[in-house]
Amino acid sequence: MSWWRPIPANGARLPAEVLTKTPLPGIQTQWSRLVTAESSDGPHAFHVLDTGPALQAQGITPTGTILAVHGNPTWSYLWRAVLEASVRVATPHNAWRVIAPDQLDMGFSDRLAHPEPPGPGAASYRRFGQRLDDLDGLAEALELDVDRPVVTLGHDWGGIISLAWATRHRNMVDAVVTLNTAVDHPSGDPVPAALQAAMAPGLLPSSTVLTNAFLRVTLGLADGGLAPEVAAAYRAPYVSRNGRGGIGGFVADIPASAHHASRAVLDESAAALREWDKPALLMWGPKDPVFRDQYLHDLLDRLPQADLHRFEGAGHLVAEDRDIAKVLFTWLSDTFTSAAATTAVSPPPADEISGLHDQLDQMALSWRRDSASVVQLADDQTTEVSWAELKSQVDSLASGFYELGMRHGDRVSLLVQPGNQLTAILYACLRLGAVAVVADAGLGLKGMTRAVRSAWPDWVIGEKTGLLVASTLGWPGKRISVNALSPRLVRLTGAQASVERLLRRGTSTTLETVPIPDPESAAAILFTSGSTGPAKGVVYTHRRLGALVALLRQTFAVSPGSSLIAGFAPFALLGPAIGATSVTPDMTVTKPATLTAEAVAEAAAAGDATMFFGSPAALSNVVATSGELSADQAEALQRIRLVLSAGAPVHPELLDKVQQLFPQAQLHTPYGMTEGLLQTDITRQQIHTAMETDQLGVCVGTAVEGVEFAVAPLNSLGRPAEALRDPDSAPGVLSEIVVSAAHLKAGYDRLWLTDRESRRDRHRGLLWHRTGDIGHFDPSGRLWVQGRLQHVMTTPAGPLGPGAVETRVDAIEEVARSAAVGVGPAGTQAVVVIIEPSPGKNLTVGSSPLALPELSRRVRDASVDAPVSAVLVVDSLPTDIRHNSKIDRTALASWANRILAGEKVPAP
Repeated sequence: MSWWRPIPANGARLPAEVLTKTPLPGIQTQWSRLVTAESSDGPHAFHVLDTGPALQAQGITPTGTILAVHGNPTWSYLWRAVLEASVRVATPHNAWRVIAPDQLDMGFSDRLAHPEPPGPGAASYRRFGQRLDDLDGLAEALELDVDRPVVTLGHDWGGIISLAWATRHRNMVDAVVTLNTAVDHPSGDPVPAALQAAMAPGLLPSSTVLTNAFLRVTLGLADGGLAPEVAAAYRAPYVSRNGRGGIGGFVADIPASAHHASRAVLDESAAALREWDKPALLMWGPKDPVFRDQYLHDLLDRLPQADLHRFEGAGHLVAEDRDIAKVLFTWLSDTFTSAAATTAVSPPPADEISGLHDQLDQMALSWRRDSASVVQLADDQTTEVSWAELKSQVDSLASGFYELGMRHGDRVSLLVQPGNQLTAILYACLRLGAVAVVADAGLGLKGMTRAVRSAWPDWVIGEKTGLLVASTLGWPGKRISVNALSPRLVRLTGAQASVERLLRRGTSTTLETVPIPDPESAAAILFTSGSTGPAKGVVYTHRRLGALVALLRQTFAVSPGSSLIAGFAPFALLGPAIGATSVTPDMTVTKPATLTAEAVAEAAAAGDATMFFGSPAALSNVVATSGELSADQAEALQRIRLVLSAGAPVHPELLDKVQQLFPQAQLHTPYGMTEGLLQTDITRQQIHTAMETDQLGVCVGTAVEGVEFAVAPLNSLGRPAEALRDPDSAPGVLSEIVVSAAHLKAGYDRLWLTDRESRRDRHRGLLWHRTGDIGHFDPSGRLWVQGRLQHVMTTPAGPLGPGAVETRVDAIEEVARSAAVGVGPAGTQAVVVIIEPSPGKNLTVGSSPLALPELSRRVRDASVDAPVSAVLVVDSLPTDIRHNSKIDRTALASWANRILAGEKVPAP
């Protein structure tokens, strides 16, 4: 290659000179210095950013040391937020020195001579093993083991280098932390497409060294793009081909083939990682086109004890995309400097907890064995399965799944519509101790994809459409089809078996050898609706689901033999554990508002139902379509004795109309969330009584058996206090609601910081969950909810929840529903009300979103506790898919701000 001009070694520039000539925002000059260290090929000068001197200047002795290793094509500038935070948050009892070296041939460390172009066989480029030797020399020169504990931190190539170095120095390194990286790449697998072009022998020099193409593309991976001055700082050491030799060398050293010079060291390091038994933290950006989720789950397989925090929406440059310093230093504090582990516990359950399969087994042996356990109505057909048949199906599927290889702890994504088949499949998985991943279609395709990838299932069980989507989008997991497929569809979906054929085989003796799952083992991961951010996976154990079943029995007197129409899928799945017949009405699961009065009546008749659960949106449509009921259908509704609705507040006027349809029923609107499906309860009559007290918000009643509440009062900027108080000590005080109960979540899946921040444990010896809801308790102990914490309006008069305004505005005849949002700087926000008109109502003048003056006056008159600055109108308020009820107030606030600024923007 005659066009290659050898690159000479030019040594390291003095940091002071670089800092003078090149703006490096976020870097303090006192952090920067040169360190001479011995490596396997002699001494070299390394540029190092080190916060040790800054801590010493504050008179602080470090708690420990973080060795932060960058990858390619970045340099130690990558860690500037971690360096800054280490000084900013330091206290005499918790201070971490951060040492971030530039690797040789990178950043402002020594440049090496390269007489030949970069490539897998080029001898002049630094190899993996040599970089481990470089860290050895640096550790000795910096006396790294003086300030213990020592924690390694790495990203990209720096991730595997730091992990490999940690396994070689177990006696020195006390914990490992890594961002997106890979410690193993099967030699037969293709290299990620994002790297293939750069690695091609003919293109490698030109894309990495002769031009800045590789650098430019990598910097372009930042979420939302890098600020120009930040991008310039990253490019500063690499402005010429002489400075980019290390970039090409790193790419050339990717050991993609079995015969690569660095392959043996990589294999040795990857294997050694399985022996690491000390603390580990993984922080991950799932949108990375290079280090995809398969590499994350390889790391989890090698480090099963590792804590993990996935930053949804972040990519390869996760340190630029998100605040990794907060996760890092919180984790370090918990791991090394916190007091002894908490002894906080949950309150006792409402009733005795039994296994999730116990009631199913009993019903299959009882005199009710031939009565219906599950009933499904769809496409003008009614199908039912008896208790004995359901028990047989569960056992047959559990046997078949086990023989296919499904094991305790395996994650199983269920892409099956609620109904008879899903019930049998779910309980078969639970019998094996497999973990059901429930990311329903209500999340939308994008939301489901994100949820499934975060859970990373071992198995996917689905109907044809679901499996085709899973295969097209590359979802992980072995495939099992619900129905038997043609050979062509088997190839397209990758299905290894079908539920239909497994049921034909029947139960084998294999199941007798499979132990019953431990109560503390995970049973299910239920994803939230995603109405206030990316959907989160909520982990439930067998014991906590059992406590929920016990609570439902105790609170609503749901006994074996009862029959429940489930207009909300999760409740249908609990039926076999309660001993209640589950009836699935004919409706579109992803659109609760498609449930009609006729469908409910037909379900009631088919299942001899005495109970009905529906979301507020479903109830609204049931009322709206009630005029189409026949006399027989209306009579079927009169047999309903209990109506439940949750997911969002239900207006009393709607409840009154529902009562007319179900005249013999008691109407309850329990309060809960995915993290705790039942926390308070209130009846229709109690709501009317509560409304006479003129409190702000929506009354959701009093705590059910086994539930304890606390409050964290909000300050003027809407931030909750750290110290919790009992509700009776702060009546009427707007607060974040905090709850403790035996049936709450066990945790959030793979969201370490989110889970940690959701917990409180320093009040009355109980383990508390922060609901994120705001409200207050009245003197009678009733909870009044005003909305979500992130939707608090911080007005000059103090914090205010949306519900304090919306409840009264919604009572105006022309208003279908409303949303109150804050616009402007925190602490001085103006209240803006956005209205969705009742059907057929025109509430604006022309094309302007401003409400008619008369309507604006009535809104302001209704909002006596909040000065409303503006009233806007939209055709339809944006809501979540699952409930059709949870309003996206964040999007509305942004839209209202732009409208009031005079911009012409489309409706949210």
